Amino acid sequence: PNTFGVAEGNLKAVADALHGANAQLVVATDILACTLLTPPGELGADMVVGSTQRLGVPMFYGGPHAAYMTCRDDLKRLMPGRIIGVSVDSQGNRALRMALQTREQFIRREKATSNICTAQALLANVAAAYGVYHGPKGLRRIAEGIHGTAQG
Repeated sequence: PNTFGVAEGNLKAVADALHGANAQLVVATDILACTLLTPPGELGADMVVGSTQRLGVPMFYGGPHAAYMTCRDDLKRLMPGRIIGVSVDSQGNRALRMALQTREQFIRREKATSNICTAQALLANVAAAYGVYHGPKGLRRIAEGIHGTAQG
């Protein structure tokens, strides 16, 4: 949905056109919107990404938040183990930052020197607990309230 709570366009038609051109469709979505709308995967999206911040995780001055990235079964072995993002540091210089890294990058978990995945476990568990606490009907009610507010 856009800023005004309107789901624009025909995602199925876009997916069909892209697939007809031998291309793939990646959709960034609001996880709460998926309680009201047809999930992007059912409309032909090959990959869906988003943040779980909407599921009870406070803003924490802009982050961090657990995210999700999912794809069709036939693409899952092709997913990257690392994603490096480009940013700008406080002096305006180009800076690279690791945006995602899977635990499988480490051969021996007990010798791992990074907590990239485990640090997100708390945030993922908060989002999961929020979903379990509210349940499908509660999440839908929350999404409908947000949608109503966005429409003004």
